[in-house]
Amino acid sequence: MVKVPLTVKGAEKLRAELEELKSVVRPRIVNAIATARAHGDLKENAEYHAAKEQQSFAEGRINEIEGKLSNAQIIDVTRVDAGGRVVFGATVEIENLDTEQRVIYQIVGEDEADIKENRISVGSPIARALIGKEVEDIVIVKAPAGNIEYEIIAIQYI
Repeated sequence: MVKVPLTVKGAEKLRAELEELKSVVRPRIVNAIATARAHGDLKENAEYHAAKEQQSFAEGRINEIEGKLSNAQIIDVTRVDAGGRVVFGATVEIENLDTEQRVIYQIVGEDEADIKENRISVGSPIARALIGKEVEDIVIVKAPAGNIEYEIIAIQYI
């Protein structure tokens, strides 16, 4: 089985979601099913069918999270000796050499990636170009619009 990389924060977030699903959502759905059953004929009972659908979705998500956590390789970037190189979990400030625009990204696992929060997947073109590089290195990212050159300004392991 392939180990899936996760940051410590990403694993904590998945565990919290799992706990919420098991302790809050699941009991609420069970109560909704019981209430809908009490209303009689199940064939034409929209509340019952909706509750069963919610139950199916919740149980699927519980299984998915449990699977991800059981196959996770949790990496604490604060304890990794990266030797000044970009590694999984690192936070990297880069500058586009054409536009001089700077941006800061954290390289995370696929499940944690959220571009709105500047967390990019380790499998993304930018992350793949950055891995293993050091401050002041120039990286070329192959984008649909063409190659983009970035300079690494800073690397943090937070």
